[in-house]
Amino acid sequence: MKLLSGISPAGWKAVTRLAIVMTLTLLVGLAFGVAQTFAVVLAIYLFIQIWNLLRLDRWLRRRRMEMPPDINGPWGEVIAIIDRLYRRKQYHKAQVTGLMREFRRLTSAMPEGAVLLGPEHEILWFNRRAGDWLSLHRKRDFGIRIENLVRHPGFVEYLKTGRPTEGVVVYEPGENGRWLSFTIVRTGGEQRQLLIVRDVSREMRIESMRKDFVANASHELRSPLTVICGYLDALADDQKLDPTWSSPVLEMRRQADRMGSIINGLLELSKLESGERRQPEQPLDIGGMLALLRREAASLEQRPRQVALRLDSKDWLLGAENEIHSILANLLSNAVKYTPADGEIELRWWTDRSGAHVSVRDTGMGIAPEHIPRLTERFYRVDSGRSRDMGGSGLGLAIVKHSLQRHDGTLTVESVEGRGSTFTCHFPAHRIVPRPDTARDEHAADRAAQV
Repeated sequence: MKLLSGISPAGWKAVTRLAIVMTLTLLVGLAFGVAQTFAVVLAIYLFIQIWNLLRLDRWLRRRRMEMPPDINGPWGEVIAIIDRLYRRKQYHKAQVTGLMREFRRLTSAMPEGAVLLGPEHEILWFNRRAGDWLSLHRKRDFGIRIENLVRHPGFVEYLKTGRPTEGVVVYEPGENGRWLSFTIVRTGGEQRQLLIVRDVSREMRIESMRKDFVANASHELRSPLTVICGYLDALADDQKLDPTWSSPVLEMRRQADRMGSIINGLLELSKLESGERRQPEQPLDIGGMLALLRREAASLEQRPRQVALRLDSKDWLLGAENEIHSILANLLSNAVKYTPADGEIELRWWTDRSGAHVSVRDTGMGIAPEHIPRLTERFYRVDSGRSRDMGGSGLGLAIVKHSLQRHDGTLTVESVEGRGSTFTCHFPAHRIVPRPDTARDEHAADRAAQV
């Protein structure tokens, strides 16, 4: 029934016509012989169908040069359907061809390079800019894995892990040596990847000039600031000083101390950015370090009512001791500054399959969502007036960010205005070190106290 309901009007006409012919054949066959008559009629009918089939075959082979044959009945319907499909295919093909030509023109005019990679990082396509920067040749390099052509270790690691998420910057030597930034865009799961290449030589030169200026300026400012602080100390201790000058001198000492803190922070940032390693990496007792920092925070006059410590792991962490201590101290210092006297702070250390984690949770003023992405920028303050009153330099979280990057770590911030914030440092699993069997809690605390 379904088959009959799908027959077109032309098909019904063909069936009706065939029925009429067979009926006439039967009547004629009664007079001249049924078998002979049916054989002749079927031979003629078969010849007509084969002839139409041959015409259809000829047209399909030469449809670009010939018009479709004019055939009535079901064959005409089939030819009409094929013709419509062919014209639709041609239309879509022309559209796709036009889009591809436009795409090639656009990619050729792009200021960035683009390389399409397969599942094994083999080169499937690249635009002219990428070919110029990476010295790629279409006939030679199609199908070659990109890491065989760009062999920088940082780039190869980025291809494997996708980290850091913002991409990597690589220096490509040569006659016109340049700095190139690589960023991967996933286009179809793991089957297709689009590698965006940007020339960041100008930005890198400017950044290098900025780092050199900050480092040199900070270093040169230390000497005159030391002299100023010395005279201010002498004035503050001078018993013959006019009492009306006591308050201004104390304020100048406070601002000089703040300037010294800023200069020290800038120098530390410069060393971190330059890649200078001040200490070799070694297993660190994070629990003992946090316990020491907790005691220091609890001894402050202006502090929250409770500073709790939660140790959910006995593992140690592989890292540079002074940098890890700086990370934890900066996070705890911020929590103390922005948590009211009736608030709480919790320090937590734990490990899991994804790695090691340290969090500092407070019940302070909280941070608005629009400020969170910029917290690690130099001198960025959510409340600049309050930060200056508290003596903050605005460099603490920037130091935390760069120190974490040197330890393959990341910083996440969760905050709700009026309810507090949680700053969490995440370290990769390969930095977890099992606690030595001979280590004792007292010995670990002594080691942390020496930081």
